Amino acid sequence: VQLQASGGGLVQAGDSLRLSCTASGRTLNSYTMAWFRQAPGKEREFVAFHRWGDEKVYADSVKGRFTISMNKDRVKNMVYLQMNSLKPEDTAIYYCAAGLGGHSSRSLATTRPYGNWGQGTLVTVSS
Repeated sequence: VQLQASGGGLVQAGDSLRLSCTASGRTLNSYTMAWFRQAPGKEREFVAFHRWGDEKVYADSVKGRFTISMNKDRVKNMVYLQMNSLKPEDTAIYYCAAGLGGHSSRSLATTRPYGNWGQGTLVTVSS
């Protein structure tokens, strides 16, 4: 599956932004979809995942502010990350990822299960 992320930009603290990830090549029915982010000079970190069966898990740092969702149809598959109440520390390149197979929720919060990655979209939050 090929992934293409978009929707990043420059916003002010407190603003909202919605990231989109278009998946092509295969349907998303069997995949767990996730968002990760990487700030300058830091490791890539987990943001949220959406597992088949509608399980959603969020990093503590974004819980209550970010929402992951999927839109699956025959034409295209989309994964979204709605980001509200943005903070300067949310500044990062955001990556969408797709992974197959049965993994624990703990494992899905790491990069290991994900074999497919989008190119990333930059989100900059000014104070």
